[in-house]
Amino acid sequence: MTGTFDDIPYGGRVRKGLEDELWSAALLHRAFSRLRYFVQKQADPSDVESLAAPDRTMLEATRRWFRRNRTPLAVSVGVVGAGYVVTQYVMGKINDARERMSSDRIAKENLRRRFEQNQEDCTFTVLALLPSATTNILEAMNTERITYEIQKMKGQTKSLKSGSGSPPSIADTTMTEDDGRSMVSSSVQSESGVHASQMTVPAPTSAAVGGAAEGAQQDGGAAAQKSRKSKRQLWDDLTISSITRAFTLLYTLALLTMLTRVQLNLLGRRSYLSSVISLATGTAQATISLENNDDDGLDQPYGNDFETNRRYLTFSWWLLNEGWKELGQRVEAAVRQVFGHLSPRDLLSFEQFSELTLAVRKAVEGATPEERRAAKWLPYLLPPRDKEDHVLRESGILEESTVMLSESATSQSSPSSSPAVRRLLDETSDLIESPSFTHVLTLILDAGFSLLVDKKLSSAAFDKPDLAESEPRTSQVVVLLPKILSVLTRQAHIIGNGMPNEYLQEMEQVADLEGFAAVVYSSNWENEIHHDDEGIMASAVDVRASDVPRASQGTAATFPSQTQGLTQGTGEESLVMVNPQSSFENAWGRAVDSK
Repeated sequence: MTGTFDDIPYGGRVRKGLEDELWSAALLHRAFSRLRYFVQKQADPSDVESLAAPDRTMLEATRRWFRRNRTPLAVSVGVVGAGYVVTQYVMGKINDARERMSSDRIAKENLRRRFEQNQEDCTFTVLALLPSATTNILEAMNTERITYEIQKMKGQTKSLKSGSGSPPSIADTTMTEDDGRSMVSSSVQSESGVHASQMTVPAPTSAAVGGAAEGAQQDGGAAAQKSRKSKRQLWDDLTISSITRAFTLLYTLALLTMLTRVQLNLLGRRSYLSSVISLATGTAQATISLENNDDDGLDQPYGNDFETNRRYLTFSWWLLNEGWKELGQRVEAAVRQVFGHLSPRDLLSFEQFSELTLAVRKAVEGATPEERRAAKWLPYLLPPRDKEDHVLRESGILEESTVMLSESATSQSSPSSSPAVRRLLDETSDLIESPSFTHVLTLILDAGFSLLVDKKLSSAAFDKPDLAESEPRTSQVVVLLPKILSVLTRQAHIIGNGMPNEYLQEMEQVADLEGFAAVVYSSNWENEIHHDDEGIMASAVDVRASDVPRASQGTAATFPSQTQGLTQGTGEESLVMVNPQSSFENAWGRAVDSK
């Protein structure tokens, strides 16, 4: 068989593959040749540019695009950058505000807790100090002794009548009527806790009875008239003593409550300021120490000076032992003026006794708002400056050696004239003489007298369980004066020694008392810090007293409510304020302002 190589199918495919391989090898050889040529001959730059022309074109296009859009791009970049910066700034401020709010909340909670604890301390302090004043007042105004004398005289009169066979004279008949009134007093005296069976009345012997009968026969009506006059004097003394003692205890309780609020809140403010200064300067301890080192910190400018605090609190001794005497004389003079014309046979209604009580209060406190603001309560609460060392000596604060040194030294070296104690006493005096003090004192006296007259006396003496339901009937009910006196005698012991003390609880329900305490606790920071040598300033946090209903008014024994606020019409600023904008009256207005 004859033919060509192409006619063979398999051989044709092999030749086609060889041709493709030869062509690829030729192209590769050409590429390597050109590369070797450029490397060896250092190819012309124009040839390089021709090779890099596509890349340059792309870069030029990109550059032209950026050039055309440079303003929008710059604005976009600026907006994004500014947004980032602002976002970071806002987030930082939010975090700072959150931390500050958390710190403020903790500080306010700490201040509120300290303030509430301080008010509880005030209550317990009053309950601890009140029995001392009560004992002195009960011993000085011994109503039970006068009652015993009246009953003793009644027993002697009965013995005199049993030993005499003659018919009673007119004087003896009058005496018998008085004895009947005495029986009324004896029957109700059991309510006051001093029953007739508890009083030891010596039984007259037969010789004494015979001597009394013989003396009566000799002297006749003269002796009876003398005895009748003595009994009337005893009844007058009993009337004045019973009313004066109850009213004096009420005034003493109110003044002790106010004085304790001032003293402990001033010291509480100093203690809180000391803790704030310690935190601000980084001197606070990392842990809480249970050891009492108050008396060791002599370098502390604020509430950690134990000796200063102890001497300052000791001045409440004056009210408990001396101040109540002048106060009792003032109340007794008013009671004699109002109740002096009454006799044990008089019948009184609830309204009449309420009006007489109101008259006594007007004589003691003042009849008008101006007179009440001008009333001087400071002499009853704090001693004069020349008797301050006497108070420290009598209270046992000063030792005998210290007393000898203080008596021989000048007034500058007096223990009571240290700068810290002097500042506290001066600020206390300014607070007591402020119109706000008188206003709050009037309100808590309203609450105390309302409890005594409207509740205790009305239910015990006039048999009136509820004022709203039996108001018309009460105005018609009249009772003998001895029944009213017996209720007052019993209430005097409750006012002074009651546990729990209803009268103190009623006074503490007055919202203005807490507002006054809040003002004392949270004001005058500038003056306190002004005496610090380091000059560290701290911001005060306002404490607003919660609004609670005031004491009920409208009764005859309650003082008329003052129509003018403390921030209006007074035209005065507290002497303890340094900054006029943070005056005592302005702080008072913030504390009692309604929400």
